Amino acid sequence: MKLNGKVALVTGGGTGIGAAIAERFVSEGARVCITGRRQEMLDKVAQSFPAGMVTICSGDVSQIEDVERMVGTTLDFGGKLDVLVNNAGISFKGSITDLDPAVWRNVMEVNVTGPFLLMKTAMRHLIKSGAGSIINISSLGGLRCNYVSPAYDTSKAALIMLTQQVALDYGQYNVRCNVVCPGAIKTPMSERSVGGVAQQLGMDEEALVAFVSSDVPLRRRANPSEISGICVYLASEDASFMTGAVLLVDGGAAIVDAGQVAMRRAARDAGLV
Repeated sequence: MKLNGKVALVTGGGTGIGAAIAERFVSEGARVCITGRRQEMLDKVAQSFPAGMVTICSGDVSQIEDVERMVGTTLDFGGKLDVLVNNAGISFKGSITDLDPAVWRNVMEVNVTGPFLLMKTAMRHLIKSGAGSIINISSLGGLRCNYVSPAYDTSKAALIMLTQQVALDYGQYNVRCNVVCPGAIKTPMSERSVGGVAQQLGMDEEALVAFVSSDVPLRRRANPSEISGICVYLASEDASFMTGAVLLVDGGAAIVDAGQVAMRRAARDAGLV
C-alpha cells in the first residue's frame, strides 16, 4: 500500500472528487481527516470507511478558525500530518459586468484564500513529517478560459501560481507542492451546471454531454475516482522528486485547438466527414 502509515487532510471530502480521493487514500493505507461545510454529507461518507481510518471536521476553508480546527482535528486523530489535499472549491457563472462583487469575493475566498490558509496553518506540521506533500486541485479552467466564468477561472489560475510559489519556497524543507487540473468530471457540482445549461437549450442532459465531449480525444467526462489515482501518486514516495508540477487530467481536452474544432463541426454539418 503506497500510503501506509501516512496521515492526510482532504478538504471538500464529503462528495465528488474529495470523497473519491479520501476513499483511495484509505485503500492505500492512509488515515484521513475529511472536511466540508455540510455535516450530513461528511457523516454519510465516513460511514462507508473502515473503523478508525477516517475522522471528519465540518467547517469553511475560508475561515481561519475553521482551518485551525481542521488541522488540529487531523493531528489529534493521526498524531501528525503528511499530506494536505486542497480540494474544496465553488463555482459561479457570470461575466464581469453581471457578476456581483460579493460573489467574486466568495469564490476567491474559498478557492484561493482557503488553500492559502490551510497551507499556512499546516506547513510546520508538513515540515515536521520529513516528507510533506501538498496536492492542490485546480482545473483545466485555470489554464484555459470557459465562457462567463471569470471568477472561477481566475481563482483556479491563481491556485496554480500559488502552488508553484509554495513549491519554490518550501522545497528546501522537503515539502512538495503539486497541482492537479481536472477537465470535465461527473460530480454533483458539474451535474447541476449541466442540468441548467441543458434546460436552457432544451436538450437532454446526456445528449448535451455527448455533444460537448465529441471533440475531446477520450470523448467523455471522467468519474471522480479517475482523479484519485494521480493524487495517490503525488502523495506517495513514488513522486519524491516531483514538485511544482501542473498535471492535466482532462481526457486530452487541452490539446484541442478551437479553430480545428469549429472547422471539423462545419465539415460534419456539410456532410464532408
